[in-house]
Amino acid sequence: MTTSQASMNETSRIVDQLQRAFDGDAWSGPSLLTTLQGLNATQAATRVLPTAHSIWEIVLHLTAWIETVQQRTQQNKLIEISAAADWPPIPSGADEAAWQQALADLRQAHTHLIDAVNQLTDPDLDRQLGGPRDHEQGGGVSYYIMLHGLVQHNLYHAGQIALLHKSV
Repeated sequence: MTTSQASMNETSRIVDQLQRAFDGDAWSGPSLLTTLQGLNATQAATRVLPTAHSIWEIVLHLTAWIETVQQRTQQNKLIEISAAADWPPIPSGADEAAWQQALADLRQAHTHLIDAVNQLTDPDLDRQLGGPRDHEQGGGVSYYIMLHGLVQHNLYHAGQIALLHKSV
């Protein structure tokens, strides 16, 4: 642990991990934004496998979950995400401007999340979100687990995007 990391509280360490996974030096490999570099709208909308999501759909899914976690953090309650919001469709007339807007929305969601997490204290990380464990909605866990889960979620999908990118 570096001297600066030693002086960090746990909330700051989680922010660091969120940043690394999103657009930093992720331990596992390229960050989420690194995997998205150089993709155009046509590539992002391409469905490589008929039953798999496109890169664009994954970006919309990631944005939805980052926004949901940010809202849960700020409102201190389990906000459920509908199936339609979980995997929103690519907008009709999807073009390069719409793709760039999707990427901007992803970045903005991440910025709002970081702002919300920076407001938490270390004791806040022990708060329980929702009642019993709900795998589909991500409830029944502490804020600590939820935020680490979001880091894992972002990197999981970054890996998917990296593989899909090789095929488009």
